[in-house]
Parts: sequence; C-alpha cells; structure tokens
Amino acid sequence: MPELPEVETTRRGLLPHVESHRVLAVTLRRPDLRWPVPTALQEILPGQRITRIERRAKYLLLHTAAGSPLIHLGMSGSLRALASNLPAGQHDHYDLLLDSGRVLRYTDPRRFGCLLWQAPGMLHPLLATLGPEPLSAEFDGDYLWHRAHGRSAPIKTFLMDQRIVVGVGNIYAAEALFAAGIHPLRGAGRVSRARCAALADAVKRILGYAIARGGTTLRDFISPDGVPGYFEQELSVYGRAGQPCKACGHALRVIALGQRSSFYCPHCQH
Repeated sequence: MPELPEVETTRRGLLPHVESHRVLAVTLRRPDLRWPVPTALQEILPGQRITRIERRAKYLLLHTAAGSPLIHLGMSGSLRALASNLPAGQHDHYDLLLDSGRVLRYTDPRRFGCLLWQAPGMLHPLLATLGPEPLSAEFDGDYLWHRAHGRSAPIKTFLMDQRIVVGVGNIYAAEALFAAGIHPLRGAGRVSRARCAALADAVKRILGYAIARGGTTLRDFISPDGVPGYFEQELSVYGRAGQPCKACGHALRVIALGQRSSFYCPHCQH
C-alpha cells in the first residue's frame, strides 16, 4: 500500500501539473471505487480552478473554491498527469481533464482507492479523527510519551494508529522501531520518555529520507513521472527476515502482529 512518502511523492510530482489549472471535465468509467463517487464531482467540479494540492495523512485534496476532491490511492493505485489523447486502459477508473490539455488519471487494479468530495468549510469524516502529521512540530517524543501512557498495546500497533499519528504504515514503523532499538511487541506504555524521543526522531528522519528518495516501490507504486521509489534498496529490516542485521549481523526475524508481518532484529531491539 502506498504510505505517506509515496503519497507525498505523488503530491510533489503532480504539483506543477495541477495547481492553478482549471478542471474542464470529469470522466468516470465506473460509478464507485471503495465507495460510490459523489455526484457533486461531476456536477460542481468542472469549471473550477485547483488552487492547492494538499496531502493529509495518506489522502490528497485538490482544493477549489467550490470544494475539494478527496483522493486515496488504496492498495495499488496511482495518480498521474498524462497527455489527454492517451487511451485509457482497463484499470484507468477516472480522468480529470485540465485546461493544460493533460488529464489527471487514476489507475487502480484492485479498486481499493476512493474519490470523494469535501464541501467548502467542512471537514470530511475520514479526516476528522486523524492524529498529527509525523513531520510536524506537534509530533515529538513528549507527545508520543503522553499518548502512550498507560497503553498496553504493542508499540508498533500504537505507532500505526492513525488517531495517534498519521501516515506511519507497516514499512516505516518497522524501520523506525529498528532505528530506535525498540522491539515491536514492547507495550507502548513501557517505552520510556527518552526512547519515545528517539522513536519520534527516527520516524521524522526516516520518513523525510524516504520522501527524498521517492518512496518505496515494493509492488505497484510508481511516482507521477513513472519513476519507482528507491528507498526499498536501503531498508534495514522490512522484508529481510532471515538475512543478517546490517548493524550486528544477527539473523532478522518476522512475526505476525495485527495481521501484518513485523520484521525486527532480536539483538538490536528490546
């Protein structure tokens, strides 16, 4: 699934093609994705100018004076700016035709993404309960420690809770916990204030670096310019079960946690 760095890479790649351009038409090739596509998109969006493209958690919002399309890439989706005369493929589910002559095209073989609508001055329910952005000043070790107080849930599950902090998915949670030396099964409330600070710093550093490297391409993700993410080549633990730890040489392990594979080093993380 595209995580925060992949969605941020998409936002940055689309920025010069989208902002300040007017939407001329909306083409829906199916009436729904994960949820039905609101009729407001076809009725209100044409003729509107996109003033800003924003990422909130793993969602993209295309802001206009009349409202904002709310986009999620799902498990395998991609959003790219293409020439309008490029024929649509089997999994190309919608186009936003822009006044530049390009289309913003969403492709998703699994159809787990969404295209929804946020009215002006309103906050979509999907965004209402989200925690702070991990790269913001609001997210730091003190915040993490206070939120973890009294919590018995494994720290990895806690870190991936979108109500605690947004956008830290399975890959980057595993990498941050390794960098901070924290075992994924350790109870969140048993992580000291100092180690919470180390974990928050690791989240910020690793996410920032992954964005600079264009995200992580494991299966389906490619950026809007068609380039794969390169952070996969530098993963320390994720997907490396049985291989030697880059820090100590011990064999890395994998366990199931919350229906996800959790990779860790039994020697470096405790």
